[in-house]
Amino acid sequence: MRLRGKVAILTGVGAGIGEAIAIRFAEEGARLVLNDIHEANGVRTLEKARAVGAEAELVVADVSQEDSAKILSDKALARFGRIDILVNNAADFTQKSVEDATLDDWRKVFGVNVFGTAMVAKHAIPAMKAQKGGSIVNIASMSGIIAQANFATYNSSKGAVLSMTRCMAKDLAPWNIRVNAICPGCVLTSASYREIERLGITFEEWRDRVAPGHMLNRLGDPIEVANPTVFLASDEASFITAEHLMVDGGYVWH
Repeated sequence: MRLRGKVAILTGVGAGIGEAIAIRFAEEGARLVLNDIHEANGVRTLEKARAVGAEAELVVADVSQEDSAKILSDKALARFGRIDILVNNAADFTQKSVEDATLDDWRKVFGVNVFGTAMVAKHAIPAMKAQKGGSIVNIASMSGIIAQANFATYNSSKGAVLSMTRCMAKDLAPWNIRVNAICPGCVLTSASYREIERLGITFEEWRDRVAPGHMLNRLGDPIEVANPTVFLASDEASFITAEHLMVDGGYVWH
């Protein structure tokens, strides 16, 4: 098991990519503090993680609020006494152009994607420094690199996550804390179905519109993001930091 005994904080685990990451970490032997803002979804993932043998706790909290973000590290230290891994996956998917977005839209998407990432990391880092080691993986997006029509809010937030990742890696390298990001392409999750509903089209129409943008001519599956997350979090990636790994089926270079 690649993560046996390691303590990991995982945010946004209620569905999709976050759920897949939680299950893979459980299978690899990690001890888990799981987070989601929706209790029912979080409990479902918690039960799945425990079903494969993981020691796991759930914290229902809004990571965009610093007091709530701090609870995750407090829980990990109280239960397990250390923090080895942090995966910042919690995300808001507000996707609007600059013309259409309100100030509240900007605050909402940056509140979760940028401020939440920063606040959860802020309170996990001291434990990692004390241990002189750790791994932080921020789930960014190919949207943080490319331009997409009417996506300014979301893309800007994910671009900020990528910049933050590099800066964190620089700041934390003296303590052997690695910080990397993963940039998924179009992955079929509940957010995909919300987008289909917003567009007022069928799943098949949406798939046929989106899939050809990838070299592999298909959508991704959450497990295909979870697997490289395990790698970056593990000791197998011990000489990798300040990087963003494209898990986009070749979208950016297509």
